[in-house]
Amino acid sequence: MKWISQLIFIFVIISSCKSQKINDFSTSSITYTAQSRGVYLSVWVENQKVWVIKGRNEKPYEVVLTAQEMKELESVFSVLNLEKVPSLKAPTAKRLYDGAAIANLAISDGGKAYISKSFDHGFPQKDIEKIVTLLVSYSEKQA
Repeated sequence: MKWISQLIFIFVIISSCKSQKINDFSTSSITYTAQSRGVYLSVWVENQKVWVIKGRNEKPYEVVLTAQEMKELESVFSVLNLEKVPSLKAPTAKRLYDGAAIANLAISDGGKAYISKSFDHGFPQKDIEKIVTLLVSYSEKQA
């Protein structure tokens, strides 16, 4: 009887571990864009490399991240609820009257695309705030 209860316990533990989805950073791509009449910013992460464009007619440049920065990005990405990203509501509406650039976050993971609704640059939804803040901070680094 004791071994049956232990077997059931192990089965429950294994089942719960399988149900927790962890995003695979190595096969994903993340793109953050912000644009208005005077602003253009695009930051994307693909194949564990970060690229930045700071102007409409500019060429992209690669930003080299330290091992710690890459680990932090992977950690933040792994806990994102990707299914929730497209339904997040913008907390502010400054982009509607030119008070802020229009921003978007797009994530491709496992062949599926998760694209946020537009939000104000500098005012992301709480659920994606950490990753957006990291991506914007990479744009402040020089090539």
